[in-house]
Amino acid sequence: MSTTIVVLYHSSHGSVAAMAHEIAESVEYQGATALLRTFEKREPHDIVISKDDLIQCDGLAFGTPTRFGMMAAQAKAFWETTSDIWLKGQLIDKPACVFSSSSSMHGGNEATLLNLSLPLLHHGMMLLGVPYEVPELLATQTGGTPYGASHVAGSQNSAQLSKDEIKICQSVGQRLVKITRKLQ
Repeated sequence: MSTTIVVLYHSSHGSVAAMAHEIAESVEYQGATALLRTFEKREPHDIVISKDDLIQCDGLAFGTPTRFGMMAAQAKAFWETTSDIWLKGQLIDKPACVFSSSSSMHGGNEATLLNLSLPLLHHGMMLLGVPYEVPELLATQTGGTPYGASHVAGSQNSAQLSKDEIKICQSVGQRLVKITRKLQ
């Protein structure tokens, strides 16, 4: 049985896109199909998410930069259009995870990860965090939380992920595929 994971993101300065690509590569490495989707076409290769993408996927990784501890407006606007699939329960029991990026260590990543989780929980999705068996979670001096993968871009808005952030993103993709397959 094939496994399809949608990696849905918004990225302003490239760090969330870098995280999405790490997660997608990890999904593909596990032999699953990763569909990278965005909320708006910013680059020529971007594919904008459709509700059908969500309905047909087996699992979801969802990320945006932090906006004062909340998801980006582009993501919120999309989720506000999904009442029809919510009413039909079309995302119930699908596994999902979240990821985010901020400019500083205390820039709101954890609050944003919790905020990203809310529409997923309302849709009945099963939220996956990052377990402490991932050694980089305890070692990181940059991003990474038990709520989901995160990145600290710094005052220069660096899209360069740290080694620990990369490993945490990879572990998120691996866990998402593992749990999705158990549920299929």
